[in-house]
Parts: sequence; C-alpha cells; structure tokens
Amino acid sequence: QLVDAGGGSVQAGGSLRLSCTAPGRSLAGYHIGWFRQAPGKERELVAAIRRSSATTFYGDSVKGRFTISRDNAKITVFLAMNSLKPEDTASYYCAASTKIVLPMRYNDYNYWGQGTQVTVSS
Repeated sequence: QLVDAGGGSVQAGGSLRLSCTAPGRSLAGYHIGWFRQAPGKERELVAAIRRSSATTFYGDSVKGRFTISRDNAKITVFLAMNSLKPEDTASYYCAASTKIVLPMRYNDYNYWGQGTQVTVSS
C-alpha cells in the first residue's frame, strides 16, 4: 500500500508538491507513476519514473510544468507541480509497478495510493 499526500487548493499559477511513500519499505525496486482522474474523465498518467531513476515520462499536458523525482534514500517519490492551471484539478494517485519496462497503462501498476485532491481555481 502506498501513501500519497500533499494535495490542496491553490490559485492558477501556484505550486504544489505531492509525495508518495510506502510506510516501512523502500520504493527503490519499483517504477512509480503519478496518475490523475477528474470527475467524468479517464485516469491519466501524468508522470512516471523508472526504478533506476534514469528515465522519466511526462504527459503532454504537464511537460515543462511538473517534475517527478526520488529522494536519495529512494523512500519517497515527489511530483512537483508548478504553473498550475484549473484543468489540473483532479484526484492524484501514485502507483508502483514491478514490470520490467516503465509502464504507461494504469493496469500495469500493482500498488496504489488512496489519492490526494488537487484543486486549482482561476
């Protein structure tokens, strides 16, 4: 089980940093993805990082604004979100995968956080 946190309400142009941990264990052996889902919309992969941290992926809608990273101890994965827009409003979920390659599909992730709400007002 993962624990994701850091959501909140901000105005457009603001910033938030989400965190993802697995209490009592390291995330070093997992690819980690951040997904989001807005009401009435499909779950969308916004960013992902390989277990080696050598490769990252960003969705087109967040490129240049969001940054995914791990801490040096590989315990926490962060999603730094800058220049937030109202269309970024959604529940955000971190997920961990044991697949060989970095997965792009939500059903290739084995473990999920409970979600944290991000609301951006105009």
